[in-house]
Amino acid sequence: MSAAKQKILKVRRHYNQWVANQTLEDFALRFTARKARHMSISRVGKTALGATAFLALESIAAAVTLSYGFVNTVVAMFVVAAVFFITGFPIAYHSAKHGLDIDLLTRGAGFGYLGSTITSLIYASFTFIFFAIEAAILASALQALFGIPLSIGYFLSSVAVIPIVMRGITAISKFQVGTQSLWLILQISAIVVVVYFEIEKLNAWTAYAPETMPQAQEFSWLLFGAAASVFFALVAQIGEQVDYLRFMPEKTEQNKREWWFWLVFAGPGWISIGLVKMLFGSFIAYLAFIEGASYYMASDPTFMYQRAFAYITQSPTSALVLAAIMVVISQMKINVTNAYAGSIAWSNFFSRATHSHPGRVVWLVFNVTIALILMELGIHKVLEAILGIFAIVAVSWLGSLSADLLINKPLGLSPKGLEFKRGHLYDINPVGTVSMVLATALGMISYLGVFGELTANLSHFVSLFVCFISVPFLAYITKGKYYLARQSPELIPYIEEAQSHLPETKYTNLVCGICDNSFEQEDMSYCSVYAQPICSLCCSLDVRCLDSCKPQARLSRQFANFLRKFMTGKSVALINSRLGRFLGLLITTNLINAALLALVYKHMLPETVSEQLILEQALWTLFFIFLIVTGIISWLFLLAHESRVLAQMESNRQTGKLMREIDAHEKTDIELQHAKDQAEKANDAKSRYLSGISHELRTPLQSILGYAQLLSEKPDLPESQSRGLNIIHRSGQHLADLIEGLLDISKIEAGRLELYRNRVLLPELLEELANMFNMQASQKGIHFNYSAEGRLPKIVMTDEKRLRQILINLLSNAVKYTQEGSVDFSVKYRSQIAEFTISDSGSGIDEESLARIFDPFERVRNAHTPNVQGTGLGLTIVKLLTDIMGGDLQVESQLGKGSCFKINVMLPWINAQEKEESIKAKVVGYEGHQRTLCLVDDDPVLRGFLSDLLIPLGFTTLEAFDADSCIQLLDAAKPDLFILDVSMPGKTGLELATMLREKGIRAPILMLSANAQLPDQSSQDKASYNDYLVKPITNSALLDKLAHYLKLNWITQNAQQNAVKGALLSSSLISSELHYDVPDHALIRELKAYAEMGYRKGVTQTLAQVKDAELISVEFYDYLNNLCQHFQFEQLATSLELPKP
Repeated sequence: MSAAKQKILKVRRHYNQWVANQTLEDFALRFTARKARHMSISRVGKTALGATAFLALESIAAAVTLSYGFVNTVVAMFVVAAVFFITGFPIAYHSAKHGLDIDLLTRGAGFGYLGSTITSLIYASFTFIFFAIEAAILASALQALFGIPLSIGYFLSSVAVIPIVMRGITAISKFQVGTQSLWLILQISAIVVVVYFEIEKLNAWTAYAPETMPQAQEFSWLLFGAAASVFFALVAQIGEQVDYLRFMPEKTEQNKREWWFWLVFAGPGWISIGLVKMLFGSFIAYLAFIEGASYYMASDPTFMYQRAFAYITQSPTSALVLAAIMVVISQMKINVTNAYAGSIAWSNFFSRATHSHPGRVVWLVFNVTIALILMELGIHKVLEAILGIFAIVAVSWLGSLSADLLINKPLGLSPKGLEFKRGHLYDINPVGTVSMVLATALGMISYLGVFGELTANLSHFVSLFVCFISVPFLAYITKGKYYLARQSPELIPYIEEAQSHLPETKYTNLVCGICDNSFEQEDMSYCSVYAQPICSLCCSLDVRCLDSCKPQARLSRQFANFLRKFMTGKSVALINSRLGRFLGLLITTNLINAALLALVYKHMLPETVSEQLILEQALWTLFFIFLIVTGIISWLFLLAHESRVLAQMESNRQTGKLMREIDAHEKTDIELQHAKDQAEKANDAKSRYLSGISHELRTPLQSILGYAQLLSEKPDLPESQSRGLNIIHRSGQHLADLIEGLLDISKIEAGRLELYRNRVLLPELLEELANMFNMQASQKGIHFNYSAEGRLPKIVMTDEKRLRQILINLLSNAVKYTQEGSVDFSVKYRSQIAEFTISDSGSGIDEESLARIFDPFERVRNAHTPNVQGTGLGLTIVKLLTDIMGGDLQVESQLGKGSCFKINVMLPWINAQEKEESIKAKVVGYEGHQRTLCLVDDDPVLRGFLSDLLIPLGFTTLEAFDADSCIQLLDAAKPDLFILDVSMPGKTGLELATMLREKGIRAPILMLSANAQLPDQSSQDKASYNDYLVKPITNSALLDKLAHYLKLNWITQNAQQNAVKGALLSSSLISSELHYDVPDHALIRELKAYAEMGYRKGVTQTLAQVKDAELISVEFYDYLNNLCQHFQFEQLATSLELPKP
């Protein structure tokens, strides 16, 4: 799956819990996910029908009837109802089909992304105006029933809906459906009882006309238009129905009848219920009016239903209670809907205006707050007077929307689908936007009476007519170009990948690259700026991209392209300048201000000339104040907008440079990685080569060195043969050192050399080295001086092998290259740092050679340098080992005067009890019963050498040349220890070790290998052997390993040691030890712990306590005390082990 390189660094978007929780958010600003449409069709329909309970229907019908008479009211009522049904049907159908609310539907049906921002504001205004009107009716009922003041009633009526609406469609549906039955009973009861008791007055009602308007007894276009203009204020109700219908499940063959029924009934069919309620309101208002009720009283819904229920109860109080219940239920049902629709509308508006979305719940509270303020200030009563003007704008919007869906879609003038995502839409689609502006303008002009009184009253029909003409016309001349700015074919690989992972999933989900949440594919588009999928909400809120994915679809580009059709490029540039944009913004806002003030003047037109002049002067003053204020605000807004855009463009430019730099670094990194890989391959090849050489040379070296050492120990060996054996041993050791040096360098360069920290007796080590090289120096006739300045710690922590290797190489070079004079070896120790200084009076090194003496195989050869043997690796190893040990190596040299090497290395001092020095002597046997060893190696020479070494010491050896022969030997014998060669034909030594462990053999296994590279410590084979020895291994080192794993005590030629051993480990004691009882007691466990620690004082004191407590026999005490006196703590601890159950 390939994708373009992202142009802007991604910033992870974290939504707050209100936005992220779809129970609260309810898919505001989003496609309604199919998984969210889980309610049944009938339940969604009943929820939507709950919105038709509002009592403003009865109130409006009553007011219109009393003003314009029955005939004109009823005709207007049915004509407007027909218009509502026709225009509302395609809106409801496409909303339910595509899962879009009225705002998102408007985007894709001819208005564009920013064009629908205006309609969102219109729709949001409708919701809070009607919320205020309906809540005022509810507050009046509360006042009539409980005497609650209106101001408190307004507050209670407003906040009561918030807990329900906040929880979204689920809670709203429960409330609407739960109250439906009671509402229907009360509604039907009121209608039936009024008709039953007042049926004889129906004829008089149909003939009603106001006394001041006798012409209202007959149909009049003027009165019809005036009545219709009031009913048109309800045109936006279809939007609220649609906000519910988007949750309708998808239509299938099985549910299509039910789906169509509830779509029609709960969608455009809401007006059928509305007609019944309006006729009821008209009739009961007529009855109240002819009985002497005032115009206001007759139009009050609470009074209407109190009168209706009085027929049933014959009690004013009971009737008032039922009426109040009816009003509370009805107004709560509609205001829940008004608040819900308003929260979605404001979310849509502000998300586009501010590129932020704090959550639908925030806008819910905002919408309710506006309505509450309008009620508390009494402004809602003024708004009722201008509902006709508001209706012109609403009719223009919904008429354009309906025309696009009803005409353009079937005729193919617009795309079949409905696009709502910002990244795919033009900012302005002239089809819907221009049509709405034209329809609104002509409607307003007609309303103001420019075309006469008749068109003034029929202005809403004028606007509707303009919509149905201009929408298809504009779509035809623009060829549907502005419906889609682009699409997202880049999503196809993502969709295919998602489907391949979950092939049986009904809906394909994609993950948004910005918020990392999963959404259905209809809610996703591909962002070319971030180079990954993006959800519709993240796309709407992003402010950093500057619509880079659709530059031709931005409003500024669209406007400039439009102007270029009529003007020169210079004129377009002038208009598009800062001044031009400022003037355009200023003129637009003040034209709106002028229109609003003109409407105020029309509604407040005084009767006298003087009053008219005062009003005109006040309005002109107000206009110029608005002009100044809007000018300042427009200028500040323009500057802020330009600053933001310039800052974002600069940020994007810098980000682009950064991304290009990152790309360049990535290319460089790839090349460096390739070079590194090549170097590592070459280094690995070198290491394999050296390892191969090592493997081939170590096996014969083991036999050479082993036999040379073995033969040299014979007492009756002639001196000439002894010298020859020494030469063989030294030459073999030199070759072994050369191999070891090569492998050390290879390990260090590969970063695989390991340091082992162990306790080192520093003074003894230095004395040993000093004695060694003092002898060599004496043989050459030079002086060797060793000095330790100050006090040296007895024990330090370091890698003894590597420290010894460093010092031996330097001391060896000093002695070899010094022909006369002296070699000085000194050491200082301070603050855990040891400084070793090795100086000589040899030939010295010239400056040119000094720079390369640490290179491998580099040796200084000149007239002053003696011809001595060497590998040329000594100083290289010294330098590398000093570096990895964290030390510092310095060298000073003058040709002809000598050299001085200084090494500073950290050797941490350990405050521990000094161990008893072991006395080295020739091993002649071991104590105890005879042990059997199994030697497995494909080299008969090596097997023979090991047998020659071990048999004289009292071992029984069994030889096998491969794994299979070893397994066969096990039938006749049970070896106490195995020595296995790693590399053998057939099964390897590691495989043989695993086989032995699988057979239940627990005897120690020592691996002997010519490969110096230890096996991987994480390998499972590691558990199958006990130790790994590298050829060539010295005889003494091999014997030490045998003593460790077989728990042997060697018998040596040293009489003193034999005497001690005889005293400690006599056969009688060993034999009796096997019969000692070791009690499970706290003192015994403490004694064993002290013995394992080597803490003599603790062992002595605890042993005395054990004796006093009579926990062990006297013989066992004497045995343990003897071990303690001779520092045999390991043997003592072993003797105290409890018998295993």
